[in-house]
Amino acid sequence: MAPQLAWIGLGNMGRGMCKNLVEKGNLDKPLILYNRTKKRSEDLSAALGADKTTVVDGINHVVTSADIIFICLGDDAAVNGAVDVILEQEVKGKLIVDASTVHPDTTNALEKRLTAEGAEFVSMPGGLPFFGAPAMADAGSLVCVLAGAASSVSKVKPFTKGVMGRADIDYSDQPAGRATLLKVIGNTFILNMVEVLSEGHVMAEKTGLGTQNLHTFVETMFPGPYAAYSNRMLAGDYYQREEPLFHVDLARKDARHALALAKKSGCSVPALNVAEQHLAKVKEHLGDKGDIPSIYGAVRQESGLKFENKD
Repeated sequence: MAPQLAWIGLGNMGRGMCKNLVEKGNLDKPLILYNRTKKRSEDLSAALGADKTTVVDGINHVVTSADIIFICLGDDAAVNGAVDVILEQEVKGKLIVDASTVHPDTTNALEKRLTAEGAEFVSMPGGLPFFGAPAMADAGSLVCVLAGAASSVSKVKPFTKGVMGRADIDYSDQPAGRATLLKVIGNTFILNMVEVLSEGHVMAEKTGLGTQNLHTFVETMFPGPYAAYSNRMLAGDYYQREEPLFHVDLARKDARHALALAKKSGCSVPALNVAEQHLAKVKEHLGDKGDIPSIYGAVRQESGLKFENKD
């Protein structure tokens, strides 16, 4: 008999992943949805079909009803808080899959806590390209990184490649924290990519090359994420969007995790330090509207231009 699935946390990434679970996961039972703000669950349920989803009022209801429980929350404290509630219930035989981006030490601690109570645990962090962004989650184009016991990973794989994602990176029988370690390091590539694009576009503007000429070069040489972020910068999306695709606070959290790991292991990461400082300026200027490509505005300001590139 197919397992009963549930999802805790319905941010941008979570909603897209749930959409693909319902549409392509061959589920024979409604997907259970829980979010702290219930309206998010209700809105998603209405969009996906009330016959294909079930909205519940609390994490305790999720645990008692589901066999495989996905978690996708914003930070370490939120994930630990959800697991605290999960462990108030009987969890023996349950499989918990954490799709959040947290510090690897947090992941390893979660694995220890849950397996000690008879549950199974797999880490499968979601997040930004090249792993995935909200639009990629909607399209089922994520890369799913899975770590944990091989027997547990095998239970999650029917819902990854071809359903929520386009490919798997399999760290079976490795510590669960390996998946979030890869995710945190991988996210530094994104931050540094945005930093380089921001600096390049500012230089193109101030030297007279022109940002559109540079964008043509980017599209030709670096199609994909580089071109997508370049488009968002030039269109002014980096400051005009009311709801960021990846909130500046989450980006800063990921940067702090990476910087902490670098310090602990004795790594030099000057580019990441610069990007993190620019994220702080983004937060100061845009507040909750800040997004990762908003770094462009911070670099513009430092170079004597307005933060916003449109009048």
